[in-house]
Amino acid sequence: MNQKISFIGAGKMVSAIVHSLLRSGAFSSDQISCCSANDGTSEKLSSATGISRFDHVEQMLAMHPSLLVLGCKPQQIGDMPPSIADATSGCLILSIMAGIPIARLHEVFPHARNIVRSMPNTPGQIGHGVTGFLFSQSPSEEDRKWIEAILSSLGSAYELKEEADIDRVTAISGSGPAYLFEFTSALEEAGRSIGLSGDLAKKLALGTMAGAARLMECSEFTPKELRDQVTSPNGTTQAALESFSEDDLRSIVRHAVEAARTRSVELSHE
Repeated sequence: MNQKISFIGAGKMVSAIVHSLLRSGAFSSDQISCCSANDGTSEKLSSATGISRFDHVEQMLAMHPSLLVLGCKPQQIGDMPPSIADATSGCLILSIMAGIPIARLHEVFPHARNIVRSMPNTPGQIGHGVTGFLFSQSPSEEDRKWIEAILSSLGSAYELKEEADIDRVTAISGSGPAYLFEFTSALEEAGRSIGLSGDLAKKLALGTMAGAARLMECSEFTPKELRDQVTSPNGTTQAALESFSEDDLRSIVRHAVEAARTRSVELSHE
């Protein structure tokens, strides 16, 4: 690609995208630029990759990027200079910010050729993420391929049908890693409660979750089928699963997902 891409923000997710794009050869360092708040992140990213960095958004946009990626904190959208509207005329805008609806992005970037709202998750930092994305209007084939290539650099990327799907994706994959982290922490704590040392309980919990996740990813069987394969009649696993059922684990998970989706909707209207 001979076009330029600029990033507002230079945190972990932006860094993951930049490193991946450079590794793939899709872009060279002189085609990429970034700026960030005065927190040292853009300096660190520029030093590590050789991409250009700017102190101010206006300076960066003077380079006329074809794609602008919004990777800053959601509350910073209100700090964008008024001049950004004209400076991004004809530009493709990709937001990886949580809670900022397309309508709000159109207010800030009224002359953009298209706007893409996306919801990546934290495993994208190591290339194993899941991202849902939505174009504000039907894109050109080139823009579609460009967005898919960039978001796929974080892992798997899925185009959505409507903006409400962003809130649903947020509740499953956006917030989902925290659910696994919490369950792993609970498993570690349970290990200590039955007499394992803290160090061994941690290693067993982490290794089990990582190994089981990898098995699900590689297996031809569904998670339910894998569960059944490890569950012997009247065995230890069945006893544990019956305890989950008695405590209505699936309702607990469903209620958590509904709470996350509801909060995502609320954030989009704040």
